[in-house]
Amino acid sequence: MSTETAATVGRPARTPAAALRPARTVARWAVRHGLPGVLLERGARQGDLVGRLLRDRAARDEPYALYEELRARGPVSPGSIGLVTPSHAVASGILRSDRFGVGWDRSAAPRLIRWALRFGDEPDATGVAEPPSMLVVDPPDHTRFRRLVSRAFTPRATAAFEPAVQRTADALLDALELRGGHVDLIETYAAQLPVLVIADLLGVPTERREDFLRWGAAAAATLDPGLSFRRYLTAERALRAMHGFLREHFARLRREPGDDLVSLLVGLPDDEALTERELHATVMLLLGAGFETTVNLLGNAVVLLDAHRDQWDALVADPSGWDGAVEEVLRHDSPVQITGRTAKEGVTLAGRGVRPGTRVTVLLGAANRDPDVFADPARFDIGRANAREHLAFSAGIHYCVGAGLARLEGVIGLRTLAERFPVLRVSGRPVRRDLQTLRGFEHLPVTLR
Repeated sequence: MSTETAATVGRPARTPAAALRPARTVARWAVRHGLPGVLLERGARQGDLVGRLLRDRAARDEPYALYEELRARGPVSPGSIGLVTPSHAVASGILRSDRFGVGWDRSAAPRLIRWALRFGDEPDATGVAEPPSMLVVDPPDHTRFRRLVSRAFTPRATAAFEPAVQRTADALLDALELRGGHVDLIETYAAQLPVLVIADLLGVPTERREDFLRWGAAAAATLDPGLSFRRYLTAERALRAMHGFLREHFARLRREPGDDLVSLLVGLPDDEALTERELHATVMLLLGAGFETTVNLLGNAVVLLDAHRDQWDALVADPSGWDGAVEEVLRHDSPVQITGRTAKEGVTLAGRGVRPGTRVTVLLGAANRDPDVFADPARFDIGRANAREHLAFSAGIHYCVGAGLARLEGVIGLRTLAERFPVLRVSGRPVRRDLQTLRGFEHLPVTLR
């Protein structure tokens, strides 16, 4: 027996696809994160504010002073990876305009980039920031996907979730009563509430919630441009695990359908049916978006209200104010800070000519503190009359389909928490997530009594 043969005895044969996997991973990372990372690093060294925002950890932790520096440069200014706007008026106009899209024309990219995108394409490593995710496709595909899922998020459907959200909040807080005085509020409550609710909506067994929290936390990093290769590998492993679960989940629901949204999607008639890849992308987005926004909203709210104790006490005394308080949290410290659009045609933005294919980074967190819309915008005020004019859920056709559910979870989750633990205080240093697109806390130590 040759040395080569002996070395391979007992090993499973590698398929061509498996053998190419490392090279495909490198190609995906290089085009989606490696190249943008180089541009951002270079821009940051040269003083570009967008480069600093996305590469400097201190700026990511506290971006608002940098947003004001950008605002001082005007409503639209150049950045490392295109144009950037901190303006509420410009951002709102872009998000609502059919002259801008979330997708981009790959055929116009350099040949090497086009090759890397084709070579690196692998369904099991695809995240919510890649087609055919509803987040990054334009009509007519976006229209088709949204029509299928929006029926589960109508105002009537959302209102019907109120008893379930309340029961879930009560059960989680019952468990906290038994834990004692000191807990990590993200781990024990803020993350658990939305993931349990979305799991029910999508027919996911509740015992898998810890898996989804772990996978979601890792995969969420892919929304930020310029990930390191090591962090991208961690995210990709999470994506592969999630896709593997979804295959099993879809097969189970095809055999034993329920009354959940995913059972509806896997059982669509042929003339409406999603492809397997579209199905994975749609459900993965619903799972991720179903808890990412709310966990950040809940954590941000507790920290803000702890720092403004008079407003917490006012809400404890009069719980009718929680609707307005949630809107002010969404405005003041938005769970989603950044989105982007690409010009489909030549347009003019705030007097600046914009060529087709130009990428515009929309700073939602900055737009929500625009002094042209919000008086004294850096002040946190739960009584702010126009707080709901924020863009935290985007706008236009890509307005968050689950915004109503996120608001419901925020109001019930915070109101019930305050009723149970009216003297709750932050009792240590909260730890921000190392992300820029999504803004929230990874750990939030509190004293309950």
